[in-house]
Formats: sequence, C-alpha cells, structure tokens
Amino acid sequence: MRFEQLNEGVWAMTYLIVDESTSQAALVDPVYDFMDAYVSLLERENLTLVYAIATHTHADHITACFSLRESHDCQYVMSNETASLGVTMHVDDEEKIMLGSIPIQFHAAPGHTNDSMIVHVPGYMMTGDFLFNGQGGVGRDDLPSGRVNVHWDALDVLDRFEGSTIVCSGHDPPGTEMMSLDWNRENNPILAMESFDDFKSWQDETAAKLGGVSKIKTAIPANLFGEVPDHIPWLD
Repeated sequence: MRFEQLNEGVWAMTYLIVDESTSQAALVDPVYDFMDAYVSLLERENLTLVYAIATHTHADHITACFSLRESHDCQYVMSNETASLGVTMHVDDEEKIMLGSIPIQFHAAPGHTNDSMIVHVPGYMMTGDFLFNGQGGVGRDDLPSGRVNVHWDALDVLDRFEGSTIVCSGHDPPGTEMMSLDWNRENNPILAMESFDDFKSWQDETAAKLGGVSKIKTAIPANLFGEVPDHIPWLD
C-alpha cells in the first residue's frame, strides 16, 4: 500500500491511497482548488481512481469529490448521515469497502458535523476535523450541524484503534508531522480532558479566537448541492 499527503504548504490535507498491485487509487478529502494537480498525478502514474471520499461536509473549502466523480467515473463516498447531494456511495459506521486488496473502513465520528467519519486503512486513520494532532485539539463545533456534546461523546470511537495508528488530520499547519494516536493521547489537550465542561469551555474559547469562516457562504452550498459555483472568490 502506498499512502501519502498531497497538498504541500497549505492547511487543508488530502490523502492518496494506492493499491500498488492493481494501480487502483482513492483520494480522501480532495480540495477543488487542487483538482488539476490530482488529475495530473492520476494520469502521470496511470492510476485508476475508484473512490473520492469526504470525511464530512466541509465549511472551509469546496470538495473535489463531485468533480472527480464526473471526470473519472469514480464513487463519491460519504457517511449515510450526510445531506450532501451527488454522493454515489453512502457508508455506515464500521462498514468496510475494498480498494484492490486494501480494506478501507469507516467509523462514525460526529460532532464537528453530523456526517463526520474517520476513514481507516491499515496503519492510518484519516480523522477529518474530528481530531487534529497535538495542540490543535479538535475541529470547532459551532458550524452547521455541529454539536459539542455529540463530539465529546463520540471521542470514545478512538478506543477502536491501535495506539500506533497514525492520526492523519484534515487540517494542521503546513509541515506538521502526523503522529500516532498514543502520542496524541499524551500531547493532545482534548484527549487528556476528563469532563464535558472542560471540553465545552475549550470549544467556546477556540470559536471566539478563530472568528468567522471566510469561505463558508460559498463552500457549504457547493458541497451540499454538489455543484461548483460560477464564481469562487478565493480563486480570483
């Protein structure tokens, strides 16, 4: 299995999974801004894109999943809880699909959004905004369909994974080294918390510090309706 993070120098992470025996590929959380780079990579390496997977409905960028579905006739995969249109394969908690010989398993991890899920392949867990590395903590829960109490309760899902599993987050500062779940249990402040009140206070303080999401009014409708808008302000 080949596994790598594609988007260099930016906060939004996209992960490539390749079954090298069949040249079948999956992209997890592809970003529309980098669509040309994904297409070039697939063509250059003669990879067959089988799955475009979104860990959740993103508020801070437009997913490339529906564009890749149209251009490569792949499956657009999301949680069964999503309201996003254009999805061709809905998956349930603990459901498993195969990429060649590689098992890809999904774990419901709501809170940041109601459709948030962890995507697991051997050795790696792609957590979207459910869990970040180290001091990043977790994603904020004050955006559409977010629920802070649900996020707190859903942290129990992490007990399903081996401690050596690498946490591959949806957002971390460029150049961040993705660390193991056990490392995060020691260094991520959320995983050391013992009460919901502490978690709620952290979420409130983080939301106040971050302020509004500049891309949300474009990104959310695009991702819900599966349509690239005629005008994307940040690509001007």
